[in-house]
Amino acid sequence: MKIKIKKQPICIYFLGIFFISTPVFSQTPLSAKDEIAIRHVLATQETCWNTGDLECFMEGYWKSDSLAFIGKSGVTKGWKATLANYKRGYPDKAAMGKLTFTIIRMEKLSSKSAFVLGKFHLDREKMDNLEGYFSLTWRKVKGTWVIVVDHTSG
Repeated sequence: MKIKIKKQPICIYFLGIFFISTPVFSQTPLSAKDEIAIRHVLATQETCWNTGDLECFMEGYWKSDSLAFIGKSGVTKGWKATLANYKRGYPDKAAMGKLTFTIIRMEKLSSKSAFVLGKFHLDREKMDNLEGYFSLTWRKVKGTWVIVVDHTSG
């Protein structure tokens, strides 16, 4: 006995994949409490940067060897290595300038992770100004939101 399998038009398969995957690509807003907490960390980072305090600025990052910073020079792994790179790239307050963040999008990835897309601008008096974009992956660690992956271009 031969079993016949009815062939379905390929568009039905693509429609199924579209409807299954659509929620994955939908933006899910953060709770007001989590958004306020993340914005507070970013505002604190701006303040720390603008006073020339890189150690304070780095408090917004995950203090782990698994922290990842991706920039024009590649991937830096770890909190200490990221701080060392910042110190090399911005040796004094004049090089640091005045930092301003602009948040473009924030979304919830899970109950303990979030994504932030934004723009940064460094206004410097004696050097060229810098600006670019960043994408940050955040994780709630022991009740506190910290950056676990920073991809910055500029």
